[in-house]
Amino acid sequence: MNLTSSAFLHFTDIPNLYTCEGDNQSPPLSWSNIPIGTKSLALIVDDPDAPDPAAPKMTWVHWVLYNIPPAAAGLPEGVAVSDLPPGTREADLVVSLLFFFLEMISTESCKINSN
Repeated sequence: MNLTSSAFLHFTDIPNLYTCEGDNQSPPLSWSNIPIGTKSLALIVDDPDAPDPAAPKMTWVHWVLYNIPPAAAGLPEGVAVSDLPPGTREADLVVSLLFFFLEMISTESCKINSN
């Protein structure tokens, strides 16, 4: 499975346009080679060395999208929640992780252990 952006190359800085120092909009993302039988995709976009790469203190999660239809080939630049592929859910960009699932994700079966 491949995840790419036409806005920047792998292991290069994300242009300011896509950061809080610019317009803070989402970059265009595309994916390919989704495994056969995939029923759902999840996209997690986080920053593992926030707030400063020289002195990281936390991983900042920018996005969590799930139940993205596997037929969707990506997301356009500056995508709004209303423009997400039908069925996609938002749980609230810069390491991007794309996962595939052989079943749909149900939030009703998720339990949080507070212990």
